Amino acid sequence: MSNDQFEIKDSFVKIPNLGWVKLSEQLRFDGKILGAAISRTAGKWYMAIQVEMPNISASTSKNQAVGVDLGVKVLAALSDGTEIAGSKASRTHEKQLRRLNQSLSRKVGAKKGEKKSANFIKARKRIARLYARIANIRSDETHKLTTMLVQNYGIIGIEHLNVKGMMSNHKLARSVADMSFFEFRRQLEYKAESAAVKVVLAYKWFPSSKTCNVCGEKADGLPLNVREWTCMHCGSHHNRDVNAAINLRNYALANT
Repeated sequence: MSNDQFEIKDSFVKIPNLGWVKLSEQLRFDGKILGAAISRTAGKWYMAIQVEMPNISASTSKNQAVGVDLGVKVLAALSDGTEIAGSKASRTHEKQLRRLNQSLSRKVGAKKGEKKSANFIKARKRIARLYARIANIRSDETHKLTTMLVQNYGIIGIEHLNVKGMMSNHKLARSVADMSFFEFRRQLEYKAESAAVKVVLAYKWFPSSKTCNVCGEKADGLPLNVREWTCMHCGSHHNRDVNAAINLRNYALANT
């Protein structure tokens, strides 16, 4: 709805045909309010407010570059050696989800054709709330990471991951979904555009992990379970993810 259809005052919002409703938190941004959208997820109501704000400006030199390697062991490894573990929300709540689904299967209404009992409906709502919590955790950490990157770097190198292919691997699918690779790239690109930050995509089969960032030699075979390796040519020892991030940074600098 447009900005002339509602009014915000402190922790309250005035909604047409409903009146004043208390918000769980005050609006955190100063700027012209353009509009809002109200939605309902897992029994909870949310209001997304669109605020016009000045472009985000990078806090450091626009020439500073970083490579970001996304992975299944850690959410992201940066070329400066920083590793961001990630919450792995699905795995953290895996037991709770399994227990709730087992409980749901025992309720009257779980079988096809049965009338849904009150307990079945309550159990289904509990599962919906937990799925919403998992989604919120993922979204929160992705927003924080992408915002930090565009605020602190002028050039960001990332890999063009074959997410569809990775999801087809049943051993990786859950971990890939847990890390939200596609959502990371989507958020990073639109935030970088507004902040005048350059995002450079390495081509899909760029050997970022297998290439020694010191001498440029490529290792022969590097299984996913090998997290550290030593270059046979120059003897440099590498952390797999950090080495990949350094190569992505160098690629971004060379192609900017």
